[in-house]
Amino acid sequence: MTKKCLVTGKGVMSGNNNCYSKKKTRRRFVPNLQSVAIYSEILAAPVTLRLSSAGLRTIEKNGGLDLYLLNTQPSKLSEECLELRDRVMAAKAKKGL
Repeated sequence: MTKKCLVTGKGVMSGNNNCYSKKKTRRRFVPNLQSVAIYSEILAAPVTLRLSSAGLRTIEKNGGLDLYLLNTQPSKLSEECLELRDRVMAAKAKKGL
C-alpha cells in the first residue's frame, strides 16, 4: 500500500536528523495517513479511503465527499478519486438528481 494521500497527494519525503553536534543522519518524513470510511450520500454507502488529516479537512470543508468529487477539477484528482467520481456521477444520473 502506498504511503500517499488520495486527496492532497502528500507522500513520503526525505531529509536529515540534526543532532546537537551537527551530525546528519538520513530520515523519512511520513504523512499522517488514516483509513477513513466516509459516507457518500449519492452512493448511499460508506467509501473507505486512505487520507491524510489535511485531506480529510479538505473534504469536510467542501461539504462532504460527493460535493468534493463533483466540484473539483478532474485534472486535480488522483486516479482512484476519478474512478470514484465516475461512480458518483453515474449514480447521480441514475437517480435523476
